Amino acid sequence: MKIIESPIKGVFEIYPKKWQDNRGYFFESYRADILQESGIDEEWLQENQSFSKKGIVRGLHFQNNPFSQAKLVRVLSGTVLDVAVDLRKGSETFGKAFVKELNSEEANMLYIPAGFAHGFSVLEDAVFSYKCSNYFNKESEGGILWNDPELNIDWGVDSPVLSEKDQYWPTLKEFKEKSGGGL
Repeated sequence: MKIIESPIKGVFEIYPKKWQDNRGYFFESYRADILQESGIDEEWLQENQSFSKKGIVRGLHFQNNPFSQAKLVRVLSGTVLDVAVDLRKGSETFGKAFVKELNSEEANMLYIPAGFAHGFSVLEDAVFSYKCSNYFNKESEGGILWNDPELNIDWGVDSPVLSEKDQYWPTLKEFKEKSGGGL
């Protein structure tokens, strides 16, 4: 595996080594020892999968303490534009977004530590899978408005389709004021 730290400390891009021949391909999608060598040392407690059609935007979501979650995300089929926004109180990169295209062809992944909001837009119908370091807790759910002008994220889709809740999350500024400076 090739593991690259992003410009936002703690967020890593992960590229598995693929072996291909006339039968197809093989790759290791998860190796705890290799991830641990790069500083990714999580116990994964829950794994989720979703299917989304092109043009869908999901996010930006997070879990408040004590249910905050690190995530290891990848696309099983299709293509998404994955977004992680730093909400860590006191972080030098608070409010900064890291955006990366994930697709089934490359089988690339993104590690997002706890303290981040996460979302994605669907560029091509996609099956999305993610491991979580903590269990989902409805009462601890939070979010940031997907199209917050301060974040200025280009989601890469025209006329996105969103859930009702994703249309009404607070802006980053409102979140920062309400949370006392972050997660």
